[in-house]
Amino acid sequence: MADTDAKQAVISCGEAARQAAPGLAAAPGAVIDGALRQMASLLAERAAVILEANEADMARGTRQGLGRGLLDRLRLDEQRLAVTARQLELLAGVAFPPEATPLGTLPDGLRLTERRVPIGVVGANFEARPAVTVDIASQLLKSRNAGVLRTGAAALASAAALFDHAISPALEKAGISPRALQLVRTADHAAAAELVRQPGLIPLVILRGSGETTRSLAAEAARHGVRTLAHADGGGVLYLDRAAEPAEATRLITESLDRLGVCNRLNLLLICSGRWDELLPVALGALATAVVAPSLPPHDHPLGREWALQAGREATVTIAPVSDAVTAARTANDETSGLAAGIVTSDPAAARRFLDAYRGTGAFWNASTRLLDGFKLRGVPETGINVDHVPGPRGPVTFADLCLRQYVVTPA
Repeated sequence: MADTDAKQAVISCGEAARQAAPGLAAAPGAVIDGALRQMASLLAERAAVILEANEADMARGTRQGLGRGLLDRLRLDEQRLAVTARQLELLAGVAFPPEATPLGTLPDGLRLTERRVPIGVVGANFEARPAVTVDIASQLLKSRNAGVLRTGAAALASAAALFDHAISPALEKAGISPRALQLVRTADHAAAAELVRQPGLIPLVILRGSGETTRSLAAEAARHGVRTLAHADGGGVLYLDRAAEPAEATRLITESLDRLGVCNRLNLLLICSGRWDELLPVALGALATAVVAPSLPPHDHPLGREWALQAGREATVTIAPVSDAVTAARTANDETSGLAAGIVTSDPAAARRFLDAYRGTGAFWNASTRLLDGFKLRGVPETGINVDHVPGPRGPVTFADLCLRQYVVTPA
């Protein structure tokens, strides 16, 4: 497909979504939640055809040599579909934020109110991870925003099946125009760039995926006046403190490596140098159980290299010594994306020093960084995890964040 075809595919989706956006913005909450419940039901009813499409994607990815982490992201099965359906049911039960909040009065007998206004059309470009298709579609629906979604080529058949057999039919059954949520049905990478070049159609784009690609798209968006919510880099950090209990360290290392292809998995393991000789064997034993290899000093790569994105080396964790809790936190600040970091310790004072020194999005004491997830932390799916150092939504971005603030002044 030529670049002009990719551009037209994005524009066609954007125009369809824009036409349907006003109807979605005006939809009653009961209708929105009904569509989410329909989506959950259809995931179960149409599971066979959705999984058949995913099997084709998996077979293609295996032939193309995708690594363990990328194949893990790509895979769907009955259990994952059931979990996604359950999350949709729970999302349907979450209360909508107030549409208007009184802020007080102004001189001359005027009343000031803050309103939440839908953005209109929101784009999303995300990794080849089929479940994210439903996560983002559901969040846009709950926020009353139309959307244009584009996924990695490896997951296109799965995403199309999810749209054709669950997402679009659910909207139609609920009385919402299925044009409100669009999938860009081309594997052409040029479509990703076109998605961030349409400020008149798609003023905000959610970007997920590898750091290099996402940063490149964010820069392209800025050149065209398109705003982005970018989730470019990940990688969880765990620090084994001087007062770390070996059993607790083993538990948290193991829990942090249940999946290798996710951004909040354990990526960098820091160990107190004063207990290095004792805790290193504990760490190596836990990694061996998880079938994960250590990268030990001296390192031939940056400490914060995100192994989930390293095809063929996803099953790796970097290990390094640090002197204390504050140094561990500062290392996480300086060497990683700032997604999430945790400390393992029985010393509350050390934990407090670590938590106070760390500036990342999620900070954990005797808990796994895998908890930095919209559903696990906030009870709703996420569109991504924002690590920007600017005001606005940070951490798991959910439907409640996808709005514009409007000040309304009226007679008292």
